[in-house]
Amino acid sequence: MFKKLEMIENRFEELNMRLADPEVINDHEKYMKLMKEHSELSEIVEKFREYKGFVKALEDAKLMYEENTDKEFEEMLDLEIENAKEGIERTEKELKILLIPKDPNDDKNVIVEIRAGAGGDEAALFAADLYRMYTHYAENRGWPVSLIDSNPTEIGGFKEVVFEIEGKGAYSRLKFESGVHRVQRVPSTESSGRIHTSTATVAVLPEVDDVPEVEIKPGDIEIDTFRASGAGGQHVNKTSSAIRITHLPTGIVVTCQDQRSQHKNKDKAMKVLKARLYEIEMKKHASELAENRKSQVGTGDRSERIRTYNFPQRRVTDHRIGLSLYTIEEFMNGDIDEMIDALITTDQAEKLITPEDED
Repeated sequence: MFKKLEMIENRFEELNMRLADPEVINDHEKYMKLMKEHSELSEIVEKFREYKGFVKALEDAKLMYEENTDKEFEEMLDLEIENAKEGIERTEKELKILLIPKDPNDDKNVIVEIRAGAGGDEAALFAADLYRMYTHYAENRGWPVSLIDSNPTEIGGFKEVVFEIEGKGAYSRLKFESGVHRVQRVPSTESSGRIHTSTATVAVLPEVDDVPEVEIKPGDIEIDTFRASGAGGQHVNKTSSAIRITHLPTGIVVTCQDQRSQHKNKDKAMKVLKARLYEIEMKKHASELAENRKSQVGTGDRSERIRTYNFPQRRVTDHRIGLSLYTIEEFMNGDIDEMIDALITTDQAEKLITPEDED
């Protein structure tokens, strides 16, 4: 690990020199590329230098300890040695986490798809609750949310809702939400007070720019227009502004009818199509890695049951990490950071015990 850190620090210093070179400064594309690499390495280098500072402090304190004869000074040195050892242990752990290969999608915006599963109207209401939960979470972090497509029910639920969350690091925070969410509660329509179990499926997809893995040829898609419908769609009902895109090689169908113009609906629909095609490629890659490492946090597969929301017990349980929180009202209002932090920590710990490469 430390050989790798020395190499990273040397590369960081090389980048400092190259970024000061007038030839590089005048080449915008090269300058931005090197700046991105510099930014990615800076946190690791800063932490490594902090680690080396603690190592130096420990060595100095031990040396002074050997030469010292003063009892009072000895007590001060004991404290310095203890602090240095704690600092070394802490920064070493932090460095191991920083050296975990970063998910290239972590900083991206996300497209979230929620679909009602088993449970009829109650499942559709639960899908709407999850939509509000993620919307509140995004708003609390200052991340804009825009609706892409929805299929509302008459009683306020959603058979399906697709939306975009824009924010740096949105995918890193929400990627573990993919899977089957289960709710246990007494529906408002249930007169006998019997608890019902319903499900909804969540898929969190990173928004995709132009990447080699996703190539959409004009001949591979069919684009249809139709009149938008549903709640809030009155202003577009007069024209065929809604868009349906069919990707012929895969059979994927994407619709978007929540934007005012046909052009905007087409752009949003293409974003979703790219994200879904990229998800297929990511799953192929993940299955190749699965033989080497199985994460406790799960695969992100849409069919995997990940969490139960038990309203009578005020309990939210994530089955992948065995964590239960008894704050369901706050959780459904978007206060989900404690669960997300625990999922991220577990994923990091799992990656640490299976090194990606040997030093």
